[in-house]
Amino acid sequence: MKIGVFIILMALFPAVMAAQESTTAYNLLRLPVSAHAAALGGENITLADDDATQVFQNPALANFVSDMTLNLNYMTYMNGVKTASASFVRALGERASWGVTAQYMDYGTMRQTTADNEQTGDFSARDICIGGTLAYGLTGLLSGGISAKVISSHIAGYHALAVGIDLGLNYCSEEEDLSLSATVKNLGGQVKAYDEEFEKMPLDLQAGISYKLSNAPLRFSLTLSRLNDWSEAFARHIALGADVLLSDRIYLAAGYSLRRAQQMKIDDGGGSSSHGAGLSLGAGLSLERLKIHVGYGKYHVSASSLIFNISYVL
Repeated sequence: MKIGVFIILMALFPAVMAAQESTTAYNLLRLPVSAHAAALGGENITLADDDATQVFQNPALANFVSDMTLNLNYMTYMNGVKTASASFVRALGERASWGVTAQYMDYGTMRQTTADNEQTGDFSARDICIGGTLAYGLTGLLSGGISAKVISSHIAGYHALAVGIDLGLNYCSEEEDLSLSATVKNLGGQVKAYDEEFEKMPLDLQAGISYKLSNAPLRFSLTLSRLNDWSEAFARHIALGADVLLSDRIYLAAGYSLRRAQQMKIDDGGGSSSHGAGLSLGAGLSLERLKIHVGYGKYHVSASSLIFNISYVL
């Protein structure tokens, strides 16, 4: 019965989301929190590893995280912008896990001017997202998860508030070295707008697969994102990634996002070039209780980004 409910919900998502426009608010929610996911093209929902940051990518993956794991994250973005996040995951019996998450982005201080460009002062802007996650093992191979979150946005003296949920499924077979996932992210809307015009959440229907070769230390991932928005070519929905598993504790990763490569093309006089914007890289070290991940990618035309994750099992 529980499996059937999840399957029905996932089947309804494309119909619900097809009517959504691509113009959205709260695009903080589109940025990767996981350095490992960032390294694999910026989009990944299938890493069934002991990594607490995967809760942000797919709530069903909370079941693979060690009990009592505390996670802290930081991401460099464009100049003057600060973004950080945190999570905590706790086991709930033998088949379930719960967690709490937080995300913060400070856009810095900006000049406040009149229509005549006369400066009248300064103002700041920031977004805050607080969430809770529950994952449950539907069978020995299939897990489902749900995350509920509240997003608060502040610009100068104005304030907006939104609520949303993420839903996810993951099928993981250690025997086949195979992980399959489907998620819908940011299903919800604003409950308080800056003015009378309510903005849309960045809804995102995703599907993905990760597969490890049986005779080589290589794992490949493919993730399809924004399947609810077909205003762009199919190729731009694809993020590709590969892990080189140097041991049970160390990995190197690389990925490529066709969407970012296209969106960040700049005319340099001799034609347009993305200047490597679609490429991402990363590495990770997993000790018995301490885990450290670093990822590199480009999410804004003006700067490259580094993502740092550190997790500790209490």
